[in-house]
Amino acid sequence: MTANVRVGLIGSGFAAAFHARAYRLIRDIDVEIVGVAASALGSAQRFAAEHGIADAYGEAQALIARADVNVVDLCVPNRLHEPLALAAMAAGKHVICEKPLTGYFGGAQAADPVGKTARATMYAEAVASAQRMLAAERAYGVRLMYAENWLHSPAVVKADRLAAASGGTILEIRGQECHSGSHAEYAREWAQAGGGSLLRLGSHPLCAALWLKREEGLRRDGRPIGVRSVMAECTDLSRVPSFRAESPHYLVDAWHDVENWSSVLLTFEDDTRAIIEASDIVLGGMDDSLTLMLSNARVDCKLSLNNALTAFAPTHETFGDEYLLEKSSTKAGWSHVSVDEEFLLGYPQEIRDCVESVAHDRPARGTSQLGLDVVRVIYAAYRSAEEGRRIAL
Repeated sequence: MTANVRVGLIGSGFAAAFHARAYRLIRDIDVEIVGVAASALGSAQRFAAEHGIADAYGEAQALIARADVNVVDLCVPNRLHEPLALAAMAAGKHVICEKPLTGYFGGAQAADPVGKTARATMYAEAVASAQRMLAAERAYGVRLMYAENWLHSPAVVKADRLAAASGGTILEIRGQECHSGSHAEYAREWAQAGGGSLLRLGSHPLCAALWLKREEGLRRDGRPIGVRSVMAECTDLSRVPSFRAESPHYLVDAWHDVENWSSVLLTFEDDTRAIIEASDIVLGGMDDSLTLMLSNARVDCKLSLNNALTAFAPTHETFGDEYLLEKSSTKAGWSHVSVDEEFLLGYPQEIRDCVESVAHDRPARGTSQLGLDVVRVIYAAYRSAEEGRRIAL
């Protein structure tokens, strides 16, 4: 048990900001972000000033080396997850790693684009990367916690409780995360992101589906229900000629070598199914949903576009700078206004669970094994899409 949780936060972007806000909500555990590091010192200094963090660093290793830091929180581009996690664990620090755990990023300087690498090679190397991270976790006796907010969304947590109460079999899971496209430059290149919409967006509903079937198996048979096989299709729909000819484009269209649309069919070990969809071609704001088809019930989770608060405005300017909904391109007309988006998506609960894991010496819900399973399924899906066949796990 650790009395004081002292966090070194690496990253100063979108994810780091909601992590920082989540730490501040924890009142009953002695937790503090003692320093933040970013690739540019100025960025770290601005983030530290905004979030009340004492120290800022222009490189990660100095923060990892601090004796008082016992948790390193990684909110950095995907390609940096493995090297920074290995460095932190070697220094005896627990690690919180934002999704995805890792991926394939090799060959950035090769003659062929990374996105043209055989997906079988990507699968093997991405899984090996994740396995190295889990091996370090065991070797250094620390926790590698997988930060997946959907595991803590109130809707998903309640769905699991309803499934347990019903005693029924989860026959099918349908999950999706879709919006109009990431504006982050790194998200458009395989060498930086490790994949497109499936990895960046689909990892959320996929992880929830894996966890729900795991919990069902543990309740019923004392062992998790894993994935037997994967079938998938992935493509970049922004390359459709008629779309290219349109102007203006309301969807992000500057993808380099990653997909912006994906659909995955999972077959579990008990012959049940899940359909996971992830795309960057959906207007109208973030669309996150998860449906459980049970043998004796149905459960629908709406993580976004819910009706707790709706608002109408005749123009985009009516509501000024007031935030309404992530990825909403306009405030005109009717809007599904999120009353507490971060809570509904599970971000504060995710961080609290990781802090409790360290403070109370218990496993986090987002285990490293779950992170590995997500990587394995996603890259099997990429392989399926390329080879046009079902991939057995």
